[in-house]
Amino acid sequence: MKKAGIIIFLILLVDQCLKIWIKTHMYLGESFSVFGHWFYINFTENEGMAFGMTFGGDWGKLTLSLFRIIVVIGMVWWLYKITRKPVKTGLIVCFSLIIAGAIGNIIDSAVYGLIFTESSFNQVATIFPAGGGYAPFLHGKVVDMLYFPLITGTWPDWFPVAGGQDFIFFRPIFNIADSSITIGVLSLVIFQNKFFLKK
Repeated sequence: MKKAGIIIFLILLVDQCLKIWIKTHMYLGESFSVFGHWFYINFTENEGMAFGMTFGGDWGKLTLSLFRIIVVIGMVWWLYKITRKPVKTGLIVCFSLIIAGAIGNIIDSAVYGLIFTESSFNQVATIFPAGGGYAPFLHGKVVDMLYFPLITGTWPDWFPVAGGQDFIFFRPIFNIADSSITIGVLSLVIFQNKFFLKK
C-alpha cells in the first residue's frame, strides 16, 4: 500500500499545484504555447466530467460528485485488500493512477467553489476571498489546461458530413487528473492478462 500511497500523493501534488497556479495566474480562456504549436496551456473550466464534458446541471453535478466519492472509497478499499496479497506491481500502479485522478477532480468539485472567486475572461481568481467562494460544497468547477492540437487541417470536400470543415486532433482540453485516469484505465485494458494472476 506504501507504493500506492506515494503514487497517489505525487500525482495529486502535481495536479493540484498546477491547477492552483493556473487559477490564480491566468484569465479564463488565456493560452500560451509551451512547445511550438502542438502543446499549449489553455485555461478552461468544466462542470466535472473528463475532457470538458458536462452532465445534467446542478443535480447532475452533485450526483456525479457523490458517485465519484463512493467509487473512490470502494477502489481505495479494494486496493488496500489486494496489496496485502502477492499481486503485480503494474496492477497497483494502474489503480493508484485511477484513484489519484479521481481524487484530483473531486477536490476541484468539492472545494474550489469554496476557496476561489469566479474566474472570468478579464479577471484572475483569488484564493480564500473574504466574501467566500463562487459555489457551494461539491459544486465547484474542474480546472483544465492541457491542450495538444497535434494535427490541424481541413477535411476534403468529398468527406461525408464534415467535408470542407476544419479539424483539430486532439481537440479536448484536460488536466493531469484526467491523464492519470486515462493512462490507468488503458494500461489495465492492454496489460490485463499480465496483471491478473491465472489460477
